[in-house]
Amino acid sequence: MNPNVIYALGAAALFGASTPLAKALGLNLSPILLAGLLYLGSGLGLTLARLIRDRRWQPSGLTLSEWPWLIGAIAFGGIIGPVALMFGLTLTSGATASLLLNLESVLTAVLAWVVFKENADRRIVAGMLAIVLGGLLLAWPQDSAQSLGWIGPLLVALACACWAIDNNLTRKVSASDALFIAGIKGLVAGVVNCFLALALGAKLPHATVLVPTLLVGFLGYGVSLVLFVLALRGLGTARTGAYFSTAPFLGAAIAILLLGEPVTITFWAASLLMGLGVWIHLTERHAHEHQHVALAHRHRHVHDEHHQHEHSFQWDGTEPHSHEHEHTPLRHAHPHFPDIHHRHKH
Repeated sequence: MNPNVIYALGAAALFGASTPLAKALGLNLSPILLAGLLYLGSGLGLTLARLIRDRRWQPSGLTLSEWPWLIGAIAFGGIIGPVALMFGLTLTSGATASLLLNLESVLTAVLAWVVFKENADRRIVAGMLAIVLGGLLLAWPQDSAQSLGWIGPLLVALACACWAIDNNLTRKVSASDALFIAGIKGLVAGVVNCFLALALGAKLPHATVLVPTLLVGFLGYGVSLVLFVLALRGLGTARTGAYFSTAPFLGAAIAILLLGEPVTITFWAASLLMGLGVWIHLTERHAHEHQHVALAHRHRHVHDEHHQHEHSFQWDGTEPHSHEHEHTPLRHAHPHFPDIHHRHKH
């Protein structure tokens, strides 16, 4: 299997499990504080991992033009999105919220196609339509007398929109160090949300709640985001979002099996529609003759057909490795995704 697909599915599994666990841990916490602690756990854990990996602090490697993309990603994906989700979870069952998170992949793809001009084909569009129908079915209030029936799902949908913007902005810097990107997002988002929550009167939880919450954040938001960035690098935004849309199924299963939440006919019908959409995405194949333009950048790579270059330093033959390198113009045909080397027009 393509390792980038494994990265995307791994990110989905970790994030999907975090949603119902965050709901269980945050029953007595401010939603803003819970979001802050989850991201703080992500940022602290990934920063420590990066220090251990590099044995000291290393520069980010981002260029001046890339920082606005990362700052925008942090604002939407690290601050606004998680706060909206945590408030939504207080008004929505964990299973329903988990499946509604499939809307993130739809909105991510729409932005990728419309704003960032990423390629789309009929299979991807058909899969997205199935996911949208499933999301609408889940969001429909079961009791017409409940005037707040739409608020929870709408807040979860808002979180999905924020993360869709985040995903597309992060794609712009996905060739850079994934640990740095995910770690700095966690630290900034965690500090901002925790400070805001404490300023509004929230209190830090006891260590028996604080430590598990930070751990869930490290795994479900931190490690998951690192894998997601690696997948973005290799699959492009829409396809990575499609694979990532498997996350809510795991989250829903945990909510039902471990938290004892009820299962309804609506839930199963929505699951069927969303499952169909995910299957269509997973079986998509894209191949045609295409032109590579001259390109210079830095990322971890092996010397495959896209990386035939000389080295300006003494190379010991270790792969994969990372350094500044140039791509010469090339025309060929093979199955591919809109990764960092295949962002061409069709």
